[in-house]
Amino acid sequence: MYPSPDGGNREATVGVTDASGVSAARRRAAELTRGAGFGETEAGRVAIVVTEAATNLLKHGAGGEVLLQAVSTASVAGLEILALDRGRGIPNVTEALRDGYSTAGSPGTGLGAMSRQADVCDIYSVPGKGTAVLAQVWAAPVRQNGVERIRVGAACAPGFDEDVSGDGWLVIRRHGCVVTLVVDGLGHGPVAADARREAVRIFRGSAAPGPAQLVAAIHAGLRGTRGAAVAVAEIDPDRACVRFCGLGNIDAVVLADGEARHLVSYNGTAGYAARKIDEFTYPWPANAVLVQHTDGLTSRWTLEAYPGLAARHPSLVAGVLYRDFKRGHDDVAVVVARGVVA
Repeated sequence: MYPSPDGGNREATVGVTDASGVSAARRRAAELTRGAGFGETEAGRVAIVVTEAATNLLKHGAGGEVLLQAVSTASVAGLEILALDRGRGIPNVTEALRDGYSTAGSPGTGLGAMSRQADVCDIYSVPGKGTAVLAQVWAAPVRQNGVERIRVGAACAPGFDEDVSGDGWLVIRRHGCVVTLVVDGLGHGPVAADARREAVRIFRGSAAPGPAQLVAAIHAGLRGTRGAAVAVAEIDPDRACVRFCGLGNIDAVVLADGEARHLVSYNGTAGYAARKIDEFTYPWPANAVLVQHTDGLTSRWTLEAYPGLAARHPSLVAGVLYRDFKRGHDDVAVVVARGVVA
């Protein structure tokens, strides 16, 4: 899965505290799918999924947030929906997906309707800690080329009262490797978003062979913009390693076998000052998870309190971390990659 083809500012965050939030989420979803290749049927499916997701936040979570993100894969446009709450949680997710099951006196068709209308649906819930629901709807059938060995997902949102975000991400696949970019344009609003878009454009178009060369190309290309913190990670499952180069305040952690290894970034700002650009190589076990995020997320997060979460869809992992560890009203991007064990 990839962010939208234009490389930026194709996401929205909608707070849902009353019925107006449900309508707002549905409107924003329609805006993101309009002109992206969604036909009437697919747009209708999106409307159903978003409506049910937002309504469930009110019924079962006492309100929450809906994160919407335009994505693409195999040249097919899609919309990813994350519905996040800190409510009482779902005691039995399997039972909750069955039509007729309800703990709120409702008909009990919401989660079942979502799972039928979405192309991808995943739910993670811990009683007393809340629920995270992931859904993806694609504009056309997606045909995967080859076996997926590394799966990538993200939660990305603008800061409070901002229409665009300076934080973003991109993933490309080449030579059997998965290469991710995480970028944090300095400041907020349109000028930060401009730096983000330019970093994504350079990353996508560069033929540079490795993370350090990619970061150097972005650093040279961002002169004249506000500048950005950037990080590039290249996961090579054949060689069981990940190569990483970071410039500025992008956190990156590899989780494997009960241990957390923090990856090294250098101080600096792409486009302004970079005393040193270099990459480091780390082991990549088959069960590894790489979490990268901008400073819109506190660095004090941990997955220990979320049993089984690391094995779920990476976007669901990113959504839970966003929900529970976001810092104030800043822009934020959380990108998660994990190996797909056959």
